[in-house]
Amino acid sequence: MSPNKIELNARRRTKFKKKAPFFLAGLIAVLVVAVVFSLLLHRPAYYDPPVFVYSKEVSPYLTHELLPQLYNGVQLQEPFDLYVSQEGINDVIARSKWPRESDGIRFSAPEVLFVPGRIVLIGTADAGGMEFIVTVAAEPAFDQRGLLNVRLAKVKIGAMNITPLARMAATRIYQRWFAAKNIETKDLRAKIAASLLNNEPFDPVFEIEDKKVRAKKITISDGKLIFHLAVADANGKDPLNN
Repeated sequence: MSPNKIELNARRRTKFKKKAPFFLAGLIAVLVVAVVFSLLLHRPAYYDPPVFVYSKEVSPYLTHELLPQLYNGVQLQEPFDLYVSQEGINDVIARSKWPRESDGIRFSAPEVLFVPGRIVLIGTADAGGMEFIVTVAAEPAFDQRGLLNVRLAKVKIGAMNITPLARMAATRIYQRWFAAKNIETKDLRAKIAASLLNNEPFDPVFEIEDKKVRAKKITISDGKLIFHLAVADANGKDPLNN
């Protein structure tokens, strides 16, 4: 091999060595982006979006099963259990008006899953023409004082965990929404939001017509949720435990 060719090859190797780190960095960046997008666009095998039947009529499950359970239990003036089925609650949701939009993102196809110890909400989010599957898992639990905390356990887009970012974004959205609706911090919706976003437990007392009901325990199994309830006095206390 001639001296000129040897020198040329040496120069090429030198240039390659100088460019190699940049090439490698670029390749890694492309691979990272590809992995991130594959995680974000992942479609969970367990996601089975419901068939929407939007109607102005309220779900028969709500009017014929859930509310009668609640009203009958309250009238007995004794502790009682309220059974909520996964299938029934999804029928209630499916009859609502979808999709809904918030901050330019369209949410649709929500589905609720009851799994041991958790309530899971799965739905699609359309942002800029790209569709993502969003999974939100919450874990309701009572502390020693009888206060309820609905902890936000996990938020995923596709297969990527974005819980911290989602909590911050949801906090801003809820703050604007509550301000626009003039909702006070004592409102039950505000208490649940504070519990989800800030881990703030609240007194689980609900008003049914002219009576107050206290949640004592929540049991979640596959496909079923049970509220263990007791009729409370005017101050929201359980008279059987006073």
